[in-house]
Amino acid sequence: MSSSRHRAIAVVVGVLALLAGGCNTAPQRPTFIDRTPSGPPSASAANPSPPTGPCTTAAKLAAWSVERLAMQTLTVPAKETSVSSASANVAAGAGGVILFGSKAPTTLAASLATLTAKAPDGIAPFIMTDEEGGTVQRMPNVVGRIPSARTMALTMTPDQIHDLALQMAQRLKAVGVTMDLAPVLDLDDRSGPSPANPDGTRSFSLDPAKASAAGLAFMKGLRDGGVVPVVKHFPGLGYSTANSDDAEAQTRSWADLQKRDLLPFQDAVVANAPAVMIANASVPGLTTRPASLSPEVVTTVLRDRLHYDGLVITDSLSATAVKAAGYPVPKATVQALIAGVDMVMYTEAAGNVAAVTRQTVAAIADAVNSGTLSRDRLQNAVAHILTAKNVDLCRAA
Repeated sequence: MSSSRHRAIAVVVGVLALLAGGCNTAPQRPTFIDRTPSGPPSASAANPSPPTGPCTTAAKLAAWSVERLAMQTLTVPAKETSVSSASANVAAGAGGVILFGSKAPTTLAASLATLTAKAPDGIAPFIMTDEEGGTVQRMPNVVGRIPSARTMALTMTPDQIHDLALQMAQRLKAVGVTMDLAPVLDLDDRSGPSPANPDGTRSFSLDPAKASAAGLAFMKGLRDGGVVPVVKHFPGLGYSTANSDDAEAQTRSWADLQKRDLLPFQDAVVANAPAVMIANASVPGLTTRPASLSPEVVTTVLRDRLHYDGLVITDSLSATAVKAAGYPVPKATVQALIAGVDMVMYTEAAGNVAAVTRQTVAAIADAVNSGTLSRDRLQNAVAHILTAKNVDLCRAA
């Protein structure tokens, strides 16, 4: 994505001063513009005839079935000690596998190589994990013990943070992990993480300039080490009312988020962040839905106002906050895609994953066939996923 996409295109009265405050050393950020939110995408045929002409990824995707497109938008869970449980879904074209656990087996590299070899047309799924440091480490025996984000920001320079993340990424890549759901760019200085606070020491700082400098150094280190970083949790979970995994939650007000919490994410957009994760908390003054299901958050703010054209991923749609809003995983997935998200994830007991995946693919297909979700939007989501994977369907042909 060209950095020119991120330049400011208009100055809104009062907003520039708010966005500039406290971050004089940050990169130039895009300013906000007011736009009227667009309506839902128009319906298109579920399986149109592929266009003729020069080969493009879009043209190739036009020939994919709705079910295959749907599978590519899904991230299925698996334990790092039994990654073969995801084999059927990977063979069906799942776009990602998220690994859970606390210690990787010595056979992980071989198991992941066997797993990804099952992907159709060689389009391997993202192999994801949460390696943030501190209390959130899935495979410390692979990467080593990493300090928390807060400790990093307090005791290390950005260059040192970059180098630490680089080494961690190299070790992750060596065992087949290709995406790290980190860094956290939320602003927080409280204790936690806990049911009352999703961030705590996962946050680099309450100061947006410090959080941005440290978080972007971590992001760049991961990327330089060959692992795709995912900045989270847009538009900012610091000082939210609860942990959305455990309860309904609200972020700070939209007015407050624009003053401070959005700033590290704007810097990440300017720095060409390859992927952004959306929070499951609602945003007072902007949306009553969980942010991951909200067109106002994903399309109006992230896509249109910040001019972000990279990969957008949800936090787990199995979260209590999503269920409490009336969205089981299949329904939530459709709404997230309508909102502008490209890829979803969910956490289910091993015995339920296959059924939930089938139900979710069916819900996406039904939504396309009924016109609730346009095929164009679904193809656009898959195009973002393939771009983040560095997959060119024409080159692969």
